[in-house]
Amino acid sequence: MEPLNQKSLERAVSQKALQMGSSFPCQICVVGFLCGVCLTSLFLATLTSFGTFEFGGFSFSTISEGASAENSSSEIISTNCSFKPIIRTERIVDSLRSEEMINNESVSLLYSVWSALLTESESGESDDLQRLGVSTSRVPNAPHLENCKLKTQVNERLDKRAENETYPPWTSWKGLLAKYPAAATNEHQATSEGAYAPWITGSDEENYPLTRKVQRDIWMHQHPLNCRDPSVKFLVADWERLPGFGIGAQIAGMCGLLAIAINEKRVLVTNYYNRADHDGCKDSSRSSWSCYFFPETSQECRDRAFELMGSEEAWKKGTIKAKESYNSKQIWAGPTPRTWGDPWSHLQPTTDINGSLVAYHRKMDRRWWRAQAVRYLMRFQTEYTCGLLNVARHTAFGKEAANMVVTTFEGKWPKDAMVDRRSDIEEFVWSSHKPWMPRPLLSMHVRMGDKACEMKVVEFEEYMGLAGRIRKRFPQLKSVWLSTEMQEVIDKSRSYRHWDFYYTNVTRQVGNMTMATYETSLGRETSTNYPLVNFLMASEADFFVGALGSTWCFLIDGMRNTGGKVMAGYLSVNKDRFW
Repeated sequence: MEPLNQKSLERAVSQKALQMGSSFPCQICVVGFLCGVCLTSLFLATLTSFGTFEFGGFSFSTISEGASAENSSSEIISTNCSFKPIIRTERIVDSLRSEEMINNESVSLLYSVWSALLTESESGESDDLQRLGVSTSRVPNAPHLENCKLKTQVNERLDKRAENETYPPWTSWKGLLAKYPAAATNEHQATSEGAYAPWITGSDEENYPLTRKVQRDIWMHQHPLNCRDPSVKFLVADWERLPGFGIGAQIAGMCGLLAIAINEKRVLVTNYYNRADHDGCKDSSRSSWSCYFFPETSQECRDRAFELMGSEEAWKKGTIKAKESYNSKQIWAGPTPRTWGDPWSHLQPTTDINGSLVAYHRKMDRRWWRAQAVRYLMRFQTEYTCGLLNVARHTAFGKEAANMVVTTFEGKWPKDAMVDRRSDIEEFVWSSHKPWMPRPLLSMHVRMGDKACEMKVVEFEEYMGLAGRIRKRFPQLKSVWLSTEMQEVIDKSRSYRHWDFYYTNVTRQVGNMTMATYETSLGRETSTNYPLVNFLMASEADFFVGALGSTWCFLIDGMRNTGGKVMAGYLSVNKDRFW
């Protein structure tokens, strides 16, 4: 009986439900419910198409940070309504992809435009620029490039005395501000007497002891008021050109000759420089140090020295001497000038070798003096050298710089974006800033090859170990300017995926080869230009890893320690062989 009663009850309930479902009020409720579902879906889809909405001052997002637009749309269209919001979402994605593609095209175009400007002729707009369809008036400033012509003009003014003045205008307004109209009537500019050389960056604590004073004194020594005064004596010297002498050895030798000149109260005049004997160095700068850097003395003193070389009496009196008047020991290991006492005894211990700071070694005076001498000899770059650095930075960092610039425009460059005329603060103040580089930047010089006969040579992995130590303290560091003569090192660098390496595009050594043979294979111009570019890039980097056993690294260290970078330290894989 119990199963029969249960079946009867179920049948009665089903009939009652059928009667209720067919009633008009119930049908209205069901239709209303379904319409509500559709309206709610439509509302959510609209919010999704805009990404975010605001209500009462609060911002809301309909897509979670980790979810994609496609995923959110697929959830919305799972309802039975005919509305398909995924079409709107796809349009947003397509728009973003289109904008990214346009930006990439703009970055490539801007990079090409800057490249064209680097090589344009003096007659006006280059053919390349016209071919690219961009007017110079629409070209934005390149943050990684310098106006070499203007920079050279400013430095020329700082490297000579004004008429009837004892000192150069070192205390006038900095950089291009000296050309600002108000500068001509400014009566409050301090006298240059006692002023420090403007090519020194940073305070005394950020440089080797007495650097600012020493640089001023060397300039005054090398630029007497009257080069024809009978009391002015000269030392004329060709740059060393014996087979096997690299650029570093040549510079170190000239540092020794400058020390002799100061000790004997002579004006050093450099003569034939074989590495500048190429077609890149034009006119009178060919075969001269002045192709790359400002000359070590004035043109008046150079003319006077060469005039005296033809005088037998001047040679007898000792008014003129040549490099051949001294033996190699005097040049390479002669006494350091004592004009300023012994400031090397106060060198801050900022060099790390094998995990320990070097507080003292036997050649501290030589290290201090070579740093002063190389800084003076390289105090101002010529327009030619400035151009070489522009090309190197543009090749390495140009696309990054173009990407930064393009993203600052509201419209699409060059179609919609206008480049405003440069304001006074851009023209006269910000122009003194150094060109942009990805920072912090680590410079690394890996010396291998035939250097094994002079120092302990280590593998690239050991250099990278030191780079890793720096990165542990400065985790934001990821950019490396890598200089080396070995292709093996470049190949190994590609396995370090978490570092960004930059280097000059030049043929490198494969296998064993002497440096002299390698340089010959490159040709004189390339074998001189690319090392000097690496040298100057290293002197501007935030950190440096090298090998003090290499004369080249030794001189880079000197440039950095007279360029405001003492406290950046120096991690070396070995020590100098004379310490």
